[in-house]
Amino acid sequence: MKKTKRTLLTILMMALVVSIFAGCAKNDAAPGGTTTDTATGKDLVLGFAQIGMESGWRGAETDSIKETFAPGSGFELKFSDGQQKQENQIKAIRTFIAQKVDAIGLAPIVESGWETVLQEAKDAGIPVFLLDRGITAGNEDLYTSFIGSDFIAEGENVAKWLINEVGTGKTANIVELEGTVGASAANDRKKGFDDAIKAEPGFKITKSQTAEFTLAKGKEVMESFLKADKTIDVVYAHNDDMALGAIQAIEEAGLKPGTDILVLSIDGVKGAFEAIKEGKLNVTQECNPLLGPQLKQAILDVKAGKALDKWIKSDEDIYFGQKAIDALPDRKY
Repeated sequence: MKKTKRTLLTILMMALVVSIFAGCAKNDAAPGGTTTDTATGKDLVLGFAQIGMESGWRGAETDSIKETFAPGSGFELKFSDGQQKQENQIKAIRTFIAQKVDAIGLAPIVESGWETVLQEAKDAGIPVFLLDRGITAGNEDLYTSFIGSDFIAEGENVAKWLINEVGTGKTANIVELEGTVGASAANDRKKGFDDAIKAEPGFKITKSQTAEFTLAKGKEVMESFLKADKTIDVVYAHNDDMALGAIQAIEEAGLKPGTDILVLSIDGVKGAFEAIKEGKLNVTQECNPLLGPQLKQAILDVKAGKALDKWIKSDEDIYFGQKAIDALPDRKY
C-alpha cells in the first residue's frame, strides 16, 4: 500500500514538472509577449484600415503590414483598402468592431471626423493604433499610440537644407505642392517648412496648391505653376511622388530639374534616390513607411500589460548628393 502511494506521488510530481516546463517553453517562444489569445490559444486578430494606394510610399507601408502579419506570424490580418475615402475607413473600423478583433490599426486619410467611431472602438475595449498620420488634437484618449514620423520636423529639415544650399540673406521664389487637404502630413509638413523659412525674408512661397500626394497631380499642378510664372527657383513637394511629377513637368517645359529649379521633397522612396543620382531631385527627407514591426510589437506590449508612449517615433534621416547615391542600393521601397 505504501509503495502504491509513493508511486502515485511520484507520478503527480513528474506531471507538475512537465507542466511547469511546458509553460516556460511557451513563454520563451514569444519574446516581448505572446502572439496568441491565452484564453483560446488562437492567433490575435488585427484589423487594419489603410488609406489606399496614392503613392509608392503608401504601397511600401501596406507591404510592411501584410508581411509582418502574414500567416505564421501569430496574427490574423483583416485588411481594408479605403480607396482614398474616409467613409470607407470608418465603415471598415465598424466591421472590425463587430468582428471583435484584438486590435485596430488606422492610417487616417484626414485628421478630423474620427471621434464617434473611435469612441465605439474604445467602448468595445479594442486598442486602436494610428499609423503615419494623426487625428485632431484633443482626442488622444481615443487611441493607444501613434506610430510614425514628426511631420513638422520633416518640413523644417527640408527648409534648413534649402537655406544652407541657397545661402542666408538670398532670395528664392518657391512654389509648393501640398498633400491631401486635411491630412496631418500635409498640414504639418507645410507648417514646419513655413516656420523655418520665416528667418529668411527673401524666401517667398508664391504659389501653393494641393496635388493630393500623387505623381499625376504633381505634374498637373506644376504645369499650371510654370505656365503662370517662369521665374520659379524652387519647388517644395510634400512627398516624392508629387516631386517626381513636378520633375516631368519641368523637363517638358524645357528646363532642367535640380539645376534651373531646385526640387525638394519628403518620403525617401527609391525613385527619389534614383532622381537624386540623375541630378533631377536635390533632397528628400526620409519618412519611414516600414511600420509593421513597430505596430506588431506595440500590440504585443499592450497585451502583456505594458505602458506605451503615446507617440512611438520612427528613425529617419535626410538624403542628398553622394549620401543619397551611397544609400540607393539598400532602399527597401
